Formats: sequence, structure tokens, C-alpha cells
Amino acid sequence: MMQQFETMQKASKENVDAALKAFGTTSKGVQAIAVETTDYAKKSFEAGTATLEKLAGVKTFDKALEIQADFIKTSFEGAVAQLTKMGELYTALAKDAYKPFEGIVAKAVPTAPKA
Repeated sequence: MMQQFETMQKASKENVDAALKAFGTTSKGVQAIAVETTDYAKKSFEAGTATLEKLAGVKTFDKALEIQADFIKTSFEGAVAQLTKMGELYTALAKDAYKPFEGIVAKAVPTAPKA
């Protein structure tokens, strides 16, 4: 009976330790994502403002279309790059948050017998 209690106590401690490590990792990952999102929003706002300033000084319709086309192209390329970067950050966050639990899961999941 005492051995079972000690085994459960040890497993509980491992689970709590893993959860705390995962929480710390998740916190850092979310902060990195928030900083990246803020930087992108700031850059997007600045690009939009600069485009509006350019459009305010335009004298021909063709030049206005050219400025808008450049803005749309640049914005699209920037959005695709940002989505890729955010995907990588979220993937890294998930992997890092899972790492503390790998040992626990390995112990809990029985291995299949080899043929």
C-alpha cells in the first residue's frame, strides 16, 4: 500500500513539474507571437499611411493605379510571409510545450511487441 502511494506521489510530482515547464514555455511562446503580431501591425499601418501620402500627391490616374497596385502586391507578399512566420512560431510553441510531457507519455503508452 505504501509503495503504491509513493508511486502515485512521484507520478503526480512529475506531472506538476511537466505542467509548470510547459506553462513557462507556452508563456514565452505567446509573448514572442504577441511581439511579432504587434511589429507586423505597426509595419502594415506605416505602409498604409505612406501609400495614402503618396496618393495624396498624385496628379494622374495612371500613377494612382500604379501606387495602389504596388501597395497591394507588397501587402500580399508581406501577409504571406507573416502567415508563414506565424505558422512557424505556433508550430515551435506546440513542440516546445509538449516536450516536458514526452517522458510521461512514453511511460503511459505501452510499446507494441516487435515481430
